[in-house]
Amino acid sequence: MTTYDAVVVGAGPNGLVAANHLADRGWSVLVLESQAQVGGAVKSDTDVHPGFVHDTFSAFYPLAAASATIRSFRLEDHGLRWRHAPAVLGHPTPDGQWAILHRDRQVTAALMETARAGDGEAWLALCTQWDAVGDQLVKALLTPFPPVLPSLGLLARLRRAGGLGFVKTLLTPAAELGRTRFSGTGPRLLLAGNAGHADIPLDAPGSGLLGLLMSMLGQTVGFPVPEGGAGRLAEALASRFTSLGGEIRCDAEVTGIEVVNGRAVGVRTRDGGRCDVRRAVLADVAAPLLFGRLVPDEHLPQRVVKGMRAFTMDPSTVKVDWALDGRMPWAVEPAHDPGTFHVADSVEDMSAALSQVTAGAVPARPFLLAGQMTTSDPTRSPAGTESVWAYTHVPQRSTGDAGPDGLTGRWDKSECERFADRMQARIEQLAPGFGSRVLARRVLGPHELEARNASLIGGAVGGGTSQLHQELVLRPVPGLGRAETGVRGLYLASSSAHPGGGVHGAAGMNAARAALLHHRLPHRRR
Repeated sequence: MTTYDAVVVGAGPNGLVAANHLADRGWSVLVLESQAQVGGAVKSDTDVHPGFVHDTFSAFYPLAAASATIRSFRLEDHGLRWRHAPAVLGHPTPDGQWAILHRDRQVTAALMETARAGDGEAWLALCTQWDAVGDQLVKALLTPFPPVLPSLGLLARLRRAGGLGFVKTLLTPAAELGRTRFSGTGPRLLLAGNAGHADIPLDAPGSGLLGLLMSMLGQTVGFPVPEGGAGRLAEALASRFTSLGGEIRCDAEVTGIEVVNGRAVGVRTRDGGRCDVRRAVLADVAAPLLFGRLVPDEHLPQRVVKGMRAFTMDPSTVKVDWALDGRMPWAVEPAHDPGTFHVADSVEDMSAALSQVTAGAVPARPFLLAGQMTTSDPTRSPAGTESVWAYTHVPQRSTGDAGPDGLTGRWDKSECERFADRMQARIEQLAPGFGSRVLARRVLGPHELEARNASLIGGAVGGGTSQLHQELVLRPVPGLGRAETGVRGLYLASSSAHPGGGVHGAAGMNAARAALLHHRLPHRRR
């Protein structure tokens, strides 16, 4: 039986970031992954159709590109190459118009100005405000809570961004932010659609910040994709880690974390193995899998046990992948081909779909987040074809179907296929002939997603709701807000910890830094 300084449970991006940082500091680190390959929700495959690469879960990575942690690893030295579509994001509407977010803000503004006079200037003014504080705001969001140094930097620059007026902008719900800043529909669609990547209602505080963050990242770093598939990002993280002497074991499911006298001292695996740890266990798993399952309640502080009773997952997900024998047959071609596209007739249509999910109803007209992957990275499929995906949120527990099909939320094969037909029909309205170009289709419902990654509980991809009642010091339970769990030597390193979902590695880095700090503290007291 080998003893390691640290064992990381789960080889998702957060786990691999944590492992890399600890290895950089000279720790011996073992990563245990239950699946056959590393990556967590950052994987790609060729299962849909021969010659086509599809990203199994996530696909576009603006937060990874913006993450100082991931940039510091120089993953390009380990095979990672970022690719960009001609445009970041597009939102087509039934009347043939397109809202386009381009990496060049001048192009974005010019398109907005053409659609509605004054909106281009208003967009550039918003970009200028972001320039003043955006880097500090991103740092504040991605560092342990409370983010003291980034907050000081943010305060120092806030006046240049408009002072309290900009604070109000950040707190304004996404739907209202678009209405108050712009007269045309394009900017409103872009801000609201980007806010719709999480489960914050578009009329609730927090949604405007997310919509603005994602939109401005599109202007500063784009929505890049790894050449060859999402899995190349995870492979680069794993390659860097093993080059430092780290060890990864796949097909090694952890079934328990040993706690003795209030301290994590080892892990057990399904095959009957055990690994002892000298310093720390870092768990890149969803909070409900860690608290009460890998670690029984009797070893946890009562505030954690009590808090987890109220822990809320984010909505479930249905994801569809298509292999097309040609390009997307858009009814009206966009001025610049976008990698990501959103499907909703209007902000109101989007809000209605998200509200139905919140109310427990399967949405009648689901809001789709989608991607043209060959447009973004030509290696994803043969020349002249397109690798496409779309996903949408559905309730964790359904009370009924807001649409006509009588879906119950069982999400068996029949229900998944019928709902996928509903999603595909939405795209067909904007791209007539889409269905006739489909060579193959794969539908991953909530059960399939969870089977491929146990931390995607019920098909939830965010590690827990992003709404304000479960963020910052309230994530995953009131009083934590950091990687510490109340068990010495045990750290939560997944998106269930602050700062939440997204492929940025911050939760993993926060956990690794906490483990390093706490290992040093006893020596200082001697």
